[in-house]
Amino acid sequence: MKTAIITDSTAYIPESILKSEDIRIISLNVIFKDEIYLEEKYDAQTFYERMRTEKELPTTSQPTTGAYVALLEELKAQGFTDCIAIHLSSGISGTYQNAITAGSMVDGINLHAFDSELAAMAMGFYVLRASELKGQLSPEAIIADLEEMKQHTNAYFIVDDLKNLHKGGRLTGAQALIGSMLQVKPILHFEDTKIVPFDKVRTKKKALKQIKDLFANETKDFEQVTAVLIHGNAEEEADAILADLKAEFPHVKFIKSYFGPVIGTHLGEKSIGLGFTNQKFDIL
Repeated sequence: MKTAIITDSTAYIPESILKSEDIRIISLNVIFKDEIYLEEKYDAQTFYERMRTEKELPTTSQPTTGAYVALLEELKAQGFTDCIAIHLSSGISGTYQNAITAGSMVDGINLHAFDSELAAMAMGFYVLRASELKGQLSPEAIIADLEEMKQHTNAYFIVDDLKNLHKGGRLTGAQALIGSMLQVKPILHFEDTKIVPFDKVRTKKKALKQIKDLFANETKDFEQVTAVLIHGNAEEEADAILADLKAEFPHVKFIKSYFGPVIGTHLGEKSIGLGFTNQKFDIL
């Protein structure tokens, strides 16, 4: 048995880790009018600069079944008998279902799909865990481990601008207008695989304080904690928040990540996220 780990481009796992752990990526797409870009090859800063100047917001699309089949055929040719496919939440993308469909179309390699019910580097924690376990456990046992890990993994997001949520159908025009006038900063989370409002707070400072309190409460019984501060093209702000978090929670292993083009399309520039789990990763 030889097991490969697959995830999609919205995990935003550092390239150095992808290479050292031999993690395979299937890319989602970001679309400006008629121009289609593979997310994994589209620089995030360039994307945000363009989104800021375009009149229309970009759209996104999942990988094609054909692209997924091609990846599985490649893995099979390399001698892999199994693959664990970990993808962003099935409630916001068809990528997870596409993996299952592609797996049914390729003989000679067994695909084991896992719905992270998350996105970005919060989803990436599952990928790192699977990579650590791939030489120790069977694919079925790894999936069971990830399902258990799901009970202790979560993420919250703050959106800086409501227009992306409005366009994506999360807010009505009236809600977006009133929210913008009142400087409302929605706190979002995943619930039943979908991104939904957790709370609406008047200022970003108060929203960050609430997320910090939620994080403290939800991890208080964890023996170990790894957390990721995620930003949408807001490097300096992220560094400042991260410094505060490290000072307040010295026992936590913190890393920094970003929202790339696909997730950035929906959350918008200057969004901030905090993901966490009860795992420790030697590679970080």
